[in-house]
Amino acid sequence: MWAARIFKTRSIAAEACKKGRVTLNGAQAKAARTVKAGDVVAVRKPPVTYSFRVLQPIEKRVGAKLLPDVMENITTPDQYELLEMSRVSGFVNRAKGTGRPTKKDRRELEEFTTPEFMDDFDFDFDFDSDDEDVIS
Repeated sequence: MWAARIFKTRSIAAEACKKGRVTLNGAQAKAARTVKAGDVVAVRKPPVTYSFRVLQPIEKRVGAKLLPDVMENITTPDQYELLEMSRVSGFVNRAKGTGRPTKKDRRELEEFTTPEFMDDFDFDFDFDSDDEDVIS
């Protein structure tokens, strides 16, 4: 999976296998499992499960331009729709109380709660005027 550029590093690929996020022909795969031509590898990267068909097994990491010769992406369109929905929803998926808001969340919240009339207010108004007669 690392050689076919599904994961950035070998340790991340091994960790995904250990957590049960990788299946080979429907069965959970271990990190040392060898693949052969025609095998279907499914990788769960929440919220999407990507599926690939192995066209040619490789030993060493290949360049991105050679990937179509090595494996075929057979991920269903509904998985990509699920990915798009999660991108559009933003931080809505974060469970309540699971941490502090990010800087982006804070900026969006401040923009939402700031009254519009505060932008037009003149803060240079002189409150300490010498005209005490006007008040009395």
